[in-house]
Amino acid sequence: MKSLYIIIIVFMAGFSVSAQSTEKVKWYTIDEALKLNANAPRKILIEVYTDWCGWCKKMDAETFNHPVIAKYINKNFYPVKFDAESKAPVTFAGQTFVNQDKTHQFAVALIRQGDGRMSYPSVAYLSGKLEKIGAIPGYYTPAEIEPLLHYIVEEKYKDNVKLEDYEKTFVSELNKK
Repeated sequence: MKSLYIIIIVFMAGFSVSAQSTEKVKWYTIDEALKLNANAPRKILIEVYTDWCGWCKKMDAETFNHPVIAKYINKNFYPVKFDAESKAPVTFAGQTFVNQDKTHQFAVALIRQGDGRMSYPSVAYLSGKLEKIGAIPGYYTPAEIEPLLHYIVEEKYKDNVKLEDYEKTFVSELNKK
């Protein structure tokens, strides 16, 4: 009987670890995220990528597939993957965006920097009221993106708290067992 308990405990521990490590981000289209947001407002995270972008693939594999990051994103955001070279029109906030040349107008509206540059990957953040919070260009590791995600969810930007100051006291969940 004691052996049976040990086997059950080992099995349950293994199942728990494997269940945690398989958490993936549940990506939505922009239309799906907008419909979900209409019923239950939540911040929207939009990863703007291209098929040819190596750093985009690396961020998907290493950052968004990290179980702690994936779990937090799924719980607190409606995550959207948006191909900056998509040909499909997007209607957002009463405006229709299209791809007139090579880059989709919706991607430009989300991530274009003040100097006109576009960078992939970039992640745009919208409030539950669909207001643009900001867009962050470049590749981020799990350790780099985790405090940023919490900062946005906790709306520290509204309190004029600088991200750099927030990061000094942030307690990561990445290495907790």
